[in-house]
Amino acid sequence: MTVDQQYRREGKGNILSRVLDDMVLLYHRPSGQTHMVISPVPEILEALEDGDPASARDVLRRLSRVYDLGAADAALPEIAAHLSSMAALGLIRLAS
Repeated sequence: MTVDQQYRREGKGNILSRVLDDMVLLYHRPSGQTHMVISPVPEILEALEDGDPASARDVLRRLSRVYDLGAADAALPEIAAHLSSMAALGLIRLAS
């Protein structure tokens, strides 16, 4: 896991989302799995929506436009860890 690794969102239509109180259900069509997630996962997915590959730094920049994430040096490794976990679940993928 590095902050410079590039990720992209899973193909359009491959993930269906439904808000359920404080959590979001993400149905991953290719695997048939449903993931229950909370913030910041939905916000990170939204930050990746434009389709261009993005690093943790890019996601931090995009999210910082809308949210107060605190100090960048603390937020950056957290975002990188979330991106790595989301890739392991198949919600996003490494950009090639």
